[in-house]
Amino acid sequence: MDHFHYRNQKLYCEEIPVSDLAKEYGTPIFIYSYATLVHHLNQLQTAFAEAKPLICYSVKTNGNIHICRVMREHGSGFDVTSGGEMYRALAAGASGESIVYAGVGKTDEEIHFALQNDVFMFNVESEEELHTIGAIAQSLGKVASIALRVNPDLPPKTHVKTDTSVKGVKFGLDIETVLDVARGVVGHPGIAIKGIHLHLGSPILSAEPYRLGCEKAIPIIQSLREQGHPITHLNMGGGFGIHYKKQEALPASAFAEFILPTVKKLNCQLILEPGRFIVGNAGILVSSVLFTKESGGKNYIIQDAAMNDLIRPTLYDSFHRIWTVDLPAGTNLPPQDYEVQNSDTFLQNVVGPVCESGDFLAKDRFLPKVSRGTLLATFSAGAYGMSMSSNYNARRRAAEILVKGDKAILIRRRETYADLIAAEECCNLDGFGE
Repeated sequence: MDHFHYRNQKLYCEEIPVSDLAKEYGTPIFIYSYATLVHHLNQLQTAFAEAKPLICYSVKTNGNIHICRVMREHGSGFDVTSGGEMYRALAAGASGESIVYAGVGKTDEEIHFALQNDVFMFNVESEEELHTIGAIAQSLGKVASIALRVNPDLPPKTHVKTDTSVKGVKFGLDIETVLDVARGVVGHPGIAIKGIHLHLGSPILSAEPYRLGCEKAIPIIQSLREQGHPITHLNMGGGFGIHYKKQEALPASAFAEFILPTVKKLNCQLILEPGRFIVGNAGILVSSVLFTKESGGKNYIIQDAAMNDLIRPTLYDSFHRIWTVDLPAGTNLPPQDYEVQNSDTFLQNVVGPVCESGDFLAKDRFLPKVSRGTLLATFSAGAYGMSMSSNYNARRRAAEILVKGDKAILIRRRETYADLIAAEECCNLDGFGE
């Protein structure tokens, strides 16, 4: 469910026409729906309520501090993967006790920062990392709470670049060796192993991987307890899929069906790390058509959003629904199936201004005829849009708007040209090399 809808031939975000926002703030622009954010968080809270879970919003999906504040105000903790993401969560008003810290390559500086801010739990991905955290915790007179991230070696389930629980990836401790690693730190004065972490990849459109993951979690936790580790938490990560094309995603209850019985059997507190599920369909990217052209038998829509704004199509060949913001008189609403031809549509490629052949938002897509100035909406852009954006080709990153009912607020201004060189201008090279 999202709160973007067409009314009187215009696309609205909640109660505001998207074209009005584009006119006021320019394009490209990310627009988010407050109601959608809260609704999707509430879906998870309701589906898993029996387990009284610690739901930790995944900051990497969209780290805007105002969106993080909305999450905190509605009962969410945070999943972070870097010192910068932890800084964002803290800036949004979170306490360390509501933050879990993942990532395969935590630096000593980041570990210190997390411990000094009383991070709730580290998700540990290698034996060397485990001992490093333990040593730093000892030096600070602290005991680090640890969840061992286990790679359960499940069958492939999503794109190869986002599948994190198949054999041979960089993530987690191999399921065959995790117990040996844990045995080596029994009684360690700086370490308390309190859980395991099973993040299976993203986006996952079936509950079956979670069933298989839960089956593998049970004997591991039982063995860890036999070793003497006081296991109190099971972290099942995130990765729940969303609607990118049609209605392909499962409701939160479908995943809860397998996860809740496991949590109950193990008498653990559940931790979840959703991001895309909450924010993915809560945001759109709006762009303006600059030019159209035909080349080599292909039709191109050249618009002002590019791979530096939304890199998912280039990076993963990801599909995002795209349609015009305003519908010409007599034009039908967008189709249920964006991959088939409809009346008044023809095959077109939606590309951006970046000097790369890989700069596209859609290839060979059936779209209506557009002209210079037509506004396009790229849907399901709330997750991994702005957070993965860059300044490639010295392009300024987009503005972000949050809409609540009939009110809109700028939550990130568009970058200026001066912003692009600000971090370099502070360096004085007078006399360098003389």
